[in-house]
Amino acid sequence: MKAGGAIELGESKSTSSTPKIGGVNRGASILDFILRIIAFLGTLVSAIAMGTTRERLPFFTQFLQFRAEYDDLPTFTFFVVANSVVCAYLVFSLALSIFHIVRSNAKRSRIILIFFDTAMLALLTAGASAAAAIVYLAHKGNAKANWFAICQQFNSFCERISGSLIGSFVGVVVFILLILLSAAALSRR
Repeated sequence: MKAGGAIELGESKSTSSTPKIGGVNRGASILDFILRIIAFLGTLVSAIAMGTTRERLPFFTQFLQFRAEYDDLPTFTFFVVANSVVCAYLVFSLALSIFHIVRSNAKRSRIILIFFDTAMLALLTAGASAAAAIVYLAHKGNAKANWFAICQQFNSFCERISGSLIGSFVGVVVFILLILLSAAALSRR
């Protein structure tokens, strides 16, 4: 009994579980930060690998050459731009991710992140999927449309453009995980 006749009651169940939920949300926020760094690195490496891809092949003489560069195809240019935009967004979103580590119960900023993460997922998926279609044509060709497979001649070019897709699709998977993680953190409230 407290002074003044008030009876002191034990802790309610809702307050005893609050630290546990806060700890789970803090862990989710740290995982969010780590996943954003992984997605940043994947999109950065993809943009750099595709943006620096070029190969020249001599044809009879050194003066007559065939060349293959990423900017010969608008799809690859879109791929580089999409990965660069997503990479820049990830750098800026790291600040909100750090904010969520400090204040694990922030709700509005998580909703904003889910919105922008979804938009970036769409952009990254569009760029990676379009580039994957062109990479497939470069490797296999299409006899019905008279598109020849160029990878037998431009081997180094094809290896680099194929490799640059890996980082971008890693970014797509990470964005899906980020959206699910943010949604789970919001649903715990």
